[in-house]
Amino acid sequence: MVGTLPPVTTVPSPRRPLDPSDQVRRWYENWYENELGWPTVPGSPLGLRLGVRFDVLDVPAEAGRAALRHLAPGSPVAVRGDRMRLLVAAGSAEELPGVLAWLEWGALALDLSMTGEGGVMEAPEPAGAGAAGGRPPARGRAGTPQGAAVWLRPPEPGCEVEASLPTLSALGGGGGAPDLVRLLGTVATQCHRLRLRRGCAQPLAFS
Repeated sequence: MVGTLPPVTTVPSPRRPLDPSDQVRRWYENWYENELGWPTVPGSPLGLRLGVRFDVLDVPAEAGRAALRHLAPGSPVAVRGDRMRLLVAAGSAEELPGVLAWLEWGALALDLSMTGEGGVMEAPEPAGAGAAGGRPPARGRAGTPQGAAVWLRPPEPGCEVEASLPTLSALGGGGGAPDLVRLLGTVATQCHRLRLRRGCAQPLAFS
């Protein structure tokens, strides 16, 4: 028809390339969710939901190193800066005050904490991951961001993590799970020693 304008065709805007950091985060999320079956919490950094498969014990790295002997070979351990995060059986966070009191550490302020249901732990970079799911997108020359959490003892895909975690039910023997009471006794002792050492290092104040 004379005078009729041709239909307007909308040309879509060119798609922006996916941010490398988003690619890395999505790869990590897939690795945790699909390879390990661990629920994650979206965000930057990616989080691991606690209280479902495990709780986490947060202690000074020096105290944590002394407790590694109480862990099973497959017990995952992460570090972030000068802090160590030891994975323990789900529900352990609720038992922490009672166990410390039973060990006669309840009256002292110790530099340790345990987080369980409702908490979130920063997802460490999957160390050595790739055997089952390919390599993650490259971060570039910078590598892991400074101060980010990394695995000291990474979890292994295909393994049920619960069997390797310290638990209160291991007290008294039976089964191969590490004993949570011995683990807490060791880290509490080491935290107290660190506190005394730092106190002795403080300069004396004279009036």
